[in-house]
Amino acid sequence: MIQHFKLTEGLIPHYARLLCDTVIPFQEDVLNDRVEGVAPSHAIDNFRNAADLLRTGEKTGEFFGMVFQDSDVAKWIEAAAYSLLIKPDAELESRIDELCDLIAGAQEADGYLDTYYTLTDPERKVTNLLEGHELYCAGHMMEASVALYEATGNRKLLSVMEKNADFWYRHFITGGAEGYPGHPEVELALMRLWRATGNDRYKELAEHFINVRGVDPDFYIKEREKRSWNIWGNDPTNREYQQNHLPVREQPDAVGHAVRAAYLYTAMADIAAVTKEPELTEACFRLFESISKRRMYITGGIGSTAHCEAFSTDYDLPNDTVYAETCASIALIFFASKMLKLKRDGHFADVMERAFYNTVLAGIELDGTKFFYVNPLEVIPGSSGVICTHRHDLPQRPGWFPCACCPPNAARLLTSVSKYLWDQEDGVLYSNMFAAGKLTLSDVEIEVETAYPFGDTVRYKVLSGGTRLAVHIPAFTRKNYTVSMPGEYKDGYYYLNVREGDVLELKLDMTPKMNRANIRVARDSGLGAVTVGPIVYCAEGADNGGEVFSFSADASSLRLNCETAAEIGGFACAAADDLGKVFTVSVKGTRLVPDDPDALYFTDEYREEESELKLIPYFMWGNRGINQMRIWLPLK
Repeated sequence: MIQHFKLTEGLIPHYARLLCDTVIPFQEDVLNDRVEGVAPSHAIDNFRNAADLLRTGEKTGEFFGMVFQDSDVAKWIEAAAYSLLIKPDAELESRIDELCDLIAGAQEADGYLDTYYTLTDPERKVTNLLEGHELYCAGHMMEASVALYEATGNRKLLSVMEKNADFWYRHFITGGAEGYPGHPEVELALMRLWRATGNDRYKELAEHFINVRGVDPDFYIKEREKRSWNIWGNDPTNREYQQNHLPVREQPDAVGHAVRAAYLYTAMADIAAVTKEPELTEACFRLFESISKRRMYITGGIGSTAHCEAFSTDYDLPNDTVYAETCASIALIFFASKMLKLKRDGHFADVMERAFYNTVLAGIELDGTKFFYVNPLEVIPGSSGVICTHRHDLPQRPGWFPCACCPPNAARLLTSVSKYLWDQEDGVLYSNMFAAGKLTLSDVEIEVETAYPFGDTVRYKVLSGGTRLAVHIPAFTRKNYTVSMPGEYKDGYYYLNVREGDVLELKLDMTPKMNRANIRVARDSGLGAVTVGPIVYCAEGADNGGEVFSFSADASSLRLNCETAAEIGGFACAAADDLGKVFTVSVKGTRLVPDDPDALYFTDEYREEESELKLIPYFMWGNRGINQMRIWLPLK
């Protein structure tokens, strides 16, 4: 669908333009070390140096950065390729093509491609699957090659990565080498490469990695014993971190590193949808339920602990020490989109939408030049980003990171958003998420008009042709929505037949709602969080002055009146004017005031003062300097 839907106006189209005009050029400059004041990348120089070494036999420069630095370039290429479908740019397309030539020059004769090992440890290739990230980097470059081919028809990088995939096939399938990737990702990429090329060996290799993972849970221990060196000392006995504690079909819960897990589950769901294997399918449903029902934040964030960037236990969802990596929510969107292929259930689209509008969008500054790696639900100036337990939860977005996986990952998701908005299967056209634009297919042309998520109406105009259409009815509105044409509701979707001239109007319930958490979520007991549609709202100090949001006081001194309906009003902030109609929410409540604000403990009662709290969309927080932020607030 990505080639067939043209975005027009609204929040998602705004971000699409921001990506084309600002984010992608900025990230290109970062990868080329042309931006002062941000962490150096040298990622493109690594390819240049590797190509020079292979061409001349002499080094012209050393490798710099993380062992997986190549993947930053791959994700940027994917984002840039898809941006050409949003905004054609001949000069950008030419620069991408030149970069593909550089990457091709860094590929060894047998198809191997990884600048870290080519430049640093060529004799140690394919001997450290635990830490080496060779297959992780290969996977991202495979995805980039498919994206470039889909967007432009350019096969240059696709040919490079076919040769690379053939190298890995010979190693693991023909050669019978043991092992599987320490960081899952290549599995889902091989499935994309299989669809783009029709080469069944790539699907076979993807299935192989899924099938052997965890069968020998001591594989990484044995691998480590064979070598006297390591890269950064990953613990091979931490089986849950690597998702090799059990064969994938036997895993009961989502555990370990959240990004690795969700990439793995994405591939599992993709393969299960193709093979129709019951055991693998059941595992996918079980793992998705583990995440969405017991281990996911209201923002669609996953990974509740900074220790190993991982899932912890059921209902352990701290707000101020959360990890919730941007990449993890992106991977969750991938997983949810593949689950829709296993069962067309609106729950998967709900999770996809929640992660997108909150954690993923929060990962990018409104100006497009700063990014979050970690996405906290509560920030306390003086503690967040400072003390050791909160150092990862930054109160402001940096320009870049030494480990820069998140910024280009967010860019590639946002430029490819159309393939999550729309889907087609078994003669049915599915509208999973809403955005204004025009969809042009061979059998139908539909124009969508909407201000969603800041409007309550989605209008589908059938300009030509006809089809069976299924429109997602989000969970927040299922008790109160209307549609203008007769149809059938099933599992979160509204099915109907449409033809030329039809206008389907969907009315959604966009009134603010007060959310409570399960009582087993101890950190949110007695607290409430406001949502409007898919958007989670937060209180930020810039809108709520006084002691409540000073550096020395906490937002918990304000209690929300849960019996008073929240009211929509106003614009969120000046920085958001170009987003269109962005609503704030005002909620009535009381402020608890102690007689002695400096007393650590006291026996006197609080005084209660009537107050009103102004809330803004969570994805907009952190754009006005350092100040307090909180999603969950005490209820009166």
